[in-house]
Order: sequence, then structure tokens, then C-alpha cells
Amino acid sequence: MKITRVGVVGCGLMGSGISEACARGGYTVIVREVSDELLAKGLARIEQSMQRGVQRGKLAGDEAKAARARITGTTRLEDLAEVDLILEAVIENMLLKQEVFRELDRHCPPSTLFASNTSCLSITEMASVTSRRDRFLGMHFFNPVPVMKLVELVRGLQTSDAAMATGRRFAESLGKTVVICKDSPGFIVNLLLVPYLLDAVRALEKGIATKEDIDSAVQLGLVHPMGPLTLLDYVGIDTTYYIAEAMFQEFKDARYAAPPLMKQMVLAGLHGRKTGRGFYEYSEGKRDHSVGTGPSGPTR
Repeated sequence: MKITRVGVVGCGLMGSGISEACARGGYTVIVREVSDELLAKGLARIEQSMQRGVQRGKLAGDEAKAARARITGTTRLEDLAEVDLILEAVIENMLLKQEVFRELDRHCPPSTLFASNTSCLSITEMASVTSRRDRFLGMHFFNPVPVMKLVELVRGLQTSDAAMATGRRFAESLGKTVVICKDSPGFIVNLLLVPYLLDAVRALEKGIATKEDIDSAVQLGLVHPMGPLTLLDYVGIDTTYYIAEAMFQEFKDARYAAPPLMKQMVLAGLHGRKTGRGFYEYSEGKRDHSVGTGPSGPTR
């Protein structure tokens, strides 16, 4: 199957990045959001991202202009009826994702390939509400999508070889490296990453060390590009919390149980860089180094 038109459901952090990557890859993109306000915000994020690419010499100005012209926004799911591939990037909630795919299944012809960008939820369960279980797969991108090279391609219980082959060709056409995994909670990356991040929060919660020292120890001792608490702020404390909760419900393994401090921060709206405060504080998206070093949580 040849893919030329891509529909993206959701224009948040991941959806906007996926839309940009697809447009820069030469595809016609229709991206859907639930409101005009959120759509405008997402399209502005795409434009800002491409402008940064031009300023850094990673993207030519005429290429950015051409890529932006390939992207159309909408608030109607039915406007995605004529695309060849649907990439869903809404919040990590199974019922919401199933509702989206159930409606898309009514609008799209049988030939349309469905893919979810879920970080951890079951592809088989999502596909179960559609009439195309063989043409349904996971396609998990990483943030920031235009920069990160990895895509986890996830085979549901009924995903066909043809659908997996099409998904691989498409991801590789965007310059991504593809890894294949079965439909298991967390796939490869989050299966290994989430317990590590939660252990870092537990260490902070117990007062073993300050957040700065935990991050520095991992950066310098394990040669990671950033420490776990900085990474949590970058990914989103709320996002990681919901992933951990979903994985705990599947595995019933204490390694995936989110620490109380993490739940409290989610409830308090301290979600990391996107809200301006998480384990650290941020001014215009950049870390404020005047933040205090209290081991019990975020302080000023």
C-alpha cells in the first residue's frame, strides 16, 4: 500500500511533532483537534518548531514553507475519511482512544491503516472496537518527534504482516529507525524506563539525596544525557504517572506503582516544563537555576 495522505488525531505535543515530521517527509497531512483554540495552539507549535529548525540550520527556509503548506487543520474527525494512514495521538486513556477509533472506523474506507502512538496501552484492545483488526498497529514516536530517530512498531494480536511492512516503510521514510515489539504494556522503552524513573522519585521522597545530586550522579556516573528527574520534567510528570498506572494495572508489579509524591505533584498541576514547574522551575521553557535543593520535593 502506498501512503500519500496522513491523518493525525491530536495536535498536542506529540501530535504536532508527528504532523511536522510527516509534512517534512513529503506527506499531505490533515491534523484534527477537538477545538479551534487547541488547533491554533498546535499549528503555532509546528510553525515555531520549524522556525527553530531553520535558525539552527537543520531545515532550509523553502523546505519549511513547503512542509507547512502540506498541513491542514480541522476539528472534524470525518475530514480524515480520505487519508491512507491514521496516526492517533490523544491522551493515554483507553476509553477515549477506543471512542476515536470507533468513529474513524465508520468514516474511513477499509483500506485505511490505523495506528496509535500510545506509550503503553494495548493495541489489541484498541483494535477490538474496529472492523480492521488486521490493519491496526502501534506506531510509538518519541518526543521531540522531528529530532528523535526511534519508532517502536507494535504488532497487535491480529495485526497482519502487510500492515507491519507498510508501517515500517512509512516510519523509515521519515528517517526513523524502527524496532519491532509485541503488544505488551510499555513495549520496549517504557518497560525499562518507567521503573528507573519511579525509583529516582522514591529516592528523592526518602531524602536519600537532593534532586540535583540524583540527576548529577546519573549524568556523570551512568553517562546519561540528563538525570531522571530532569527527564521526568521534560517528558511530563503527569504523562509518566498515567503510563505507570496503566502498566501497574496490567502487571500488578510494585515496580510500576507510582510513588505518593508523584501523584501529589500531578494533582497539584506540577507537570514539568509544560506547566513551568515540576521537580524544577522553568522560565520560558528553560530551567531556572535559582530553584532550591530541598530533598522532599520541588522548592523555591
